Amino acid sequence: MSLPYDQLAAIRLGFGLSPRLTGPADPAGVAASVAAAMSAGDSVYMDGVRQMQIELRRLLLIARKGGQVEDEAYRSHRRGMNDRYLRAIVDRFARIMDDPSGFGERLVAFWSSHFAVRGGAPHANLMTAALVDEAIRPHLTGRFADLMFAAETHPAMLIYLDQVGSVGPNSVSARRNPDKVMGLNENLAREMIELHSLGVGADYTQQDVEALARLLTGLTYSARQPGVFRPAQAEPGADTVLGRSYGGDSATLNDIRDVIEDLASHQATASHIARKLAIHFIADDPPPSVVERLANVFRDTAGDLGAINLTLAEAPELATQYRQKLRQPHEFLAASLRSLGLTGDDIRGFSRKQIRQVLLNPMAVMGQPWARPNGPDGWPEEAEAWGTPQGLAMRINWAMGQPSRLVRQLPDPREFLTMALGEAASEPLRWAVPRAESRSQGIALVLASADFNRR
Repeated sequence: MSLPYDQLAAIRLGFGLSPRLTGPADPAGVAASVAAAMSAGDSVYMDGVRQMQIELRRLLLIARKGGQVEDEAYRSHRRGMNDRYLRAIVDRFARIMDDPSGFGERLVAFWSSHFAVRGGAPHANLMTAALVDEAIRPHLTGRFADLMFAAETHPAMLIYLDQVGSVGPNSVSARRNPDKVMGLNENLAREMIELHSLGVGADYTQQDVEALARLLTGLTYSARQPGVFRPAQAEPGADTVLGRSYGGDSATLNDIRDVIEDLASHQATASHIARKLAIHFIADDPPPSVVERLANVFRDTAGDLGAINLTLAEAPELATQYRQKLRQPHEFLAASLRSLGLTGDDIRGFSRKQIRQVLLNPMAVMGQPWARPNGPDGWPEEAEAWGTPQGLAMRINWAMGQPSRLVRQLPDPREFLTMALGEAASEPLRWAVPRAESRSQGIALVLASADFNRR
């Protein structure tokens, strides 16, 4: 399939074409465009989340004592936190609408799945948004080691992987509270090695996991205390992880930074991250050539993500492996909205009802509830996970019903075919679309097609 580079990059590296935007015409421009996704936007920060969490707790304690006024104050504050979270979701979609390339926002989605966390309560939901804005976005073109450190030590990660309850058995805290049940939790240590760096099957042992878990004691979160490291909870003494000793008499956050630096620069990490990137952007079973190139760049540049982004943008496999990926539900909705010409302001203008009807409910039915992956391994990549009968039926229903509600005057389906697919539409689709009985049916044919759902 021969496509102009700007179309190829928008479809394969971004969230599809938009009649409003023209992406960069060369790989260097696409790689440079990632910087736009690093800006603040309508960001969520932990300082604000902490204050909202403290206030919610205060109002809850008052509400439990009884009193209609106080109880309404609690409910109102909780609604405000939920509204802030909805704004964060809307901002993610809105940024996609206005990004000519879309590559930066796709990288945000990729790394958010790689360092997956899960919300639930209002403050936990906001923490998942804060992790994206504080730990992911600032490091999209920086060092992988810095990205990994920011993600592993973020409160959202510490809570999700139960690190807040991990206390060194010989720590100051444990000795001061001999009757309180305290102990190590290996969740964060295991996922740091197996999922976030070396990968499952790499050359490490259970002893390495246990040693890393001891080293990570001291990492915790409390809304009422700044910072994420409490020396009193840290296990004293040095620990050996993958043959190197870390820590000593006085535990500090720098010990954890040191071990993350080494995990991030490990040879196995380069291979693991390269393969994950290739699977996400190229094909479920990517050619070894692109995996090897990405791994070599990772090793040669000490994990320079800017260089890796450029290598992806230059990959000939973007063309040779065209339509080897099924768009995930989030991608499908974002690409559909882009193809209809919606702007970021259009998305930000959605009512609460529209946010749920157009975005959140369809994603959940398609199998990808927002920011709620099944586990710490993030969202699955294989087409079989997303090509379920229920998921595909929801895509068809969305394509048939939502465009006419979102766009005052639907475009001519023949023109929309080119808007959405560029020069890549298949002959069967080119034949079928002009024969649609209505504009809405023609638009639905395009959005529900295999041509559109695969990239």
